[in-house]
Amino acid sequence: MSTPTLNWLPPSEDWRDRINDFRKAEHPCWNSAVDLSRTRLDFIRTNVLDAAVARAFPRGPAGLGTKPIRLAVLGTSMTAHLQPGIRMGALRRGLWVTTYEPEYGQYLQDLLDPSSGLHRFEPNAILFALDSDTLTAGFEPSMTAAEADAAFDLTVQRIEQSWALAQDAFRSPIMMQTPMPVFPSLMGSNEHRLPGSRSNALIRLNVRLRSMADQASVDLVALDDRVASDGLDGWHDAALWHRAKQEVTPAATPVYGDLVARVLAAYQGRSAKCLVLDLDNTIWGGVVGDDGTDKLVLGQGSALGEAFVGVQRYAKNLAQRGVILAVCSKNDEANALEPFERHPDMILRRADIACFVANWTDKAANLRTIAERLNIGVDALVFLDDNPFERNLVRAALPEVAVPEVPDDPALIPRCLAAAGYFESLSITADDRARTAQYRDNEDRKAILASATDLPSYLRSLDMRLLWGPFDPVGLPRVIQLVNKTNQFNLTTRRITADEAEAVMGEPTNVGLQIRLLDRFGDNGMIAVVIGHLRGRDLVIETWLMSCRVLGRGVEDATLDLVVGEAERLGATRIVGEYRPSAKNGMVRDHYRKLGFTADREDDDAAWWTLALADRQRRETFMSVERSTSPDGLQNAGDSPA
Repeated sequence: MSTPTLNWLPPSEDWRDRINDFRKAEHPCWNSAVDLSRTRLDFIRTNVLDAAVARAFPRGPAGLGTKPIRLAVLGTSMTAHLQPGIRMGALRRGLWVTTYEPEYGQYLQDLLDPSSGLHRFEPNAILFALDSDTLTAGFEPSMTAAEADAAFDLTVQRIEQSWALAQDAFRSPIMMQTPMPVFPSLMGSNEHRLPGSRSNALIRLNVRLRSMADQASVDLVALDDRVASDGLDGWHDAALWHRAKQEVTPAATPVYGDLVARVLAAYQGRSAKCLVLDLDNTIWGGVVGDDGTDKLVLGQGSALGEAFVGVQRYAKNLAQRGVILAVCSKNDEANALEPFERHPDMILRRADIACFVANWTDKAANLRTIAERLNIGVDALVFLDDNPFERNLVRAALPEVAVPEVPDDPALIPRCLAAAGYFESLSITADDRARTAQYRDNEDRKAILASATDLPSYLRSLDMRLLWGPFDPVGLPRVIQLVNKTNQFNLTTRRITADEAEAVMGEPTNVGLQIRLLDRFGDNGMIAVVIGHLRGRDLVIETWLMSCRVLGRGVEDATLDLVVGEAERLGATRIVGEYRPSAKNGMVRDHYRKLGFTADREDDDAAWWTLALADRQRRETFMSVERSTSPDGLQNAGDSPA
């Protein structure tokens, strides 16, 4: 039996010494706990670290830059053994999670009872962990097709009712674990021809859950996919199920917890954004500076060369779904660029790389440079390098950077990256697919700025168009995505659910603005979101976020003009802006002051600023501002000339 492992994380030979030092520390360090979690933990080490962290931080760590998560695990089997893995998977991503589970088999009663422990816990995230045996309890092999369909529909209805109860009670994100294929077949390869087969019912259910989840704004933890990859025996022990009603075997819980934690991280914008590639012996075989482009092992009908092509193809596919690609290589730049331009078997081309850094500076310093040039945090980087020395150097110098322990065989690298889940995402938008081009265009803008004689002339030369509109169903997925993943230029870092976003559209005294920027280099995509509510004569701004790619172009002032217009439309006389400091949004501490707001009040958690509309002094913004007149105008803006 092969046990699922966190094989993308480095092993730690001195882990026992490190955990002992952590437990003995008079003032335990949160970052030390995070570092311990970022090693290849098994079930025992996961539980040991979980207990040590609970003792060290009984009320949670102070000054954490992420929102604490109260996760309710609503299961139909025993789930207590799953929770340390979830908490340590979250710790690995800088998240603090406390968990709650109802008494065995009582999750539905807890949902229905407003005085239950679940309601007192007030979860801000919910995981349904419904076991396969319970989900298929109504199926029998003797059933006709009609009887099996009726049983299937009843199962689907019960799941949807449970989701609806949780959404109505808590207005929090909901996850659903897809069931594992635990039942032996009765007919073999053509099991689908036995309507009442429980094995067949699970196959049908896992297909249906995908569409159900999309319709109900529920996010899946795809346990069935992972089991298909690892093998059932590593995840489920039938004897243990009968003895203890533990559907997921304890040995698999570190990986199970990581699957759950990466979805929780995606809710808070903690998924990685950029894959940084080493070159020599990582995306091609050989050293280009020594061997030359023509002698590289790449494609050419060789097994190893085809494996490197597979690495490149996987990276390009990630870019096509919105992951930024960068290069960090110890090489002369001309040598490093040549294969991208000349080698016929290269899948990646220079146009696919948003930031290309090749020199002889140490890679940790170059990774900082890449993050700065892309305007993202270093903790948004995943660094792929075949060299163990370079991997360990970066882990020591930049522990925030994710550095997978990649296998020696390049054929196994794509699967390793996929298993690690660095780029977990909850939705994909048109802006995601255009991201590489947007960052590449931004490099062109910076080059023009460097040669400009003055800023106003440069801004006028961009021919900028700001396209805006209220929230609409077409743009809502991108709005939700931006709100939930933007950390730096985000005044409050409040997150939002689909229901909450829709509620903004449904109330006439709410303001929900989605803003897009185009210029002569291309479409920057949706670059700003503002959410506000009318309270008396004040328009209170609850969320104001912008893409860092467009800073310094006057978009802040143009956005304020739009907010002022909305305030006047609603009859407000003042705008009230809130700033809530986080670990990452210090760059916008003075945002409202720079826009002419006056400090109003401040407490430990937030500061409030006010602007009287009568005192507003408009500034030149060097762009045209246009309201979208079609329902999908903001999504299709790139089709228009800039």
